[in-house]
Amino acid sequence: MNDFSLFFTEGWNHIMSKDALDHQLFIISLAALFLWKDKKRVLILVTAFTIGHTLTLALSVYDVIRFSTSWVEFLIPITILLTSIYDLKYLDLSKIEQRNIRFNYIIALSFGLIHGMGFANSIRQMLASDQTIGIPLLSFNLGLEAGQVVLILLILMVAQLLVVNMKLSRKVWIFVLSAIPLILSFQMAINRIPV
Repeated sequence: MNDFSLFFTEGWNHIMSKDALDHQLFIISLAALFLWKDKKRVLILVTAFTIGHTLTLALSVYDVIRFSTSWVEFLIPITILLTSIYDLKYLDLSKIEQRNIRFNYIIALSFGLIHGMGFANSIRQMLASDQTIGIPLLSFNLGLEAGQVVLILLILMVAQLLVVNMKLSRKVWIFVLSAIPLILSFQMAINRIPV
């Protein structure tokens, strides 16, 4: 298997595998406020997240920055928790159209920086000591982005079916897509408190 497909698959698995619950919960919490009609906005949001973790991943792999794995593993569920809490304030649907989407992009980019630190150790272990990181980093991030886009589009299709077509209350949809990640990320954060 060549480097491109190896690292693309690794990036894909960081989102789509059964061990990627924290990353899936973050994507779910990012998508909670959006409907199919908002797909362009939410795809930009996910791409901002990818840009954030790409920057940190590159800096970590080059050893420009290093962070304690235990702190990174603790901070990842904190980003999910904060995103879910942010989503819950929009249960008042009158506020949802007035929200500042640029703020969402900044938050996604910032939280991407934290998530990128979590990927750094995995990709660093996969690289040969004499290997350049250009192709591995690009292919890993393309795989990650592909997985995120598939997950986002699935969530938006379900939102279209339930909220728009079947008239499920949008408040209920936002509550469920915020409360589940909130509860699970709180439990993850408690279990990952650095000692």
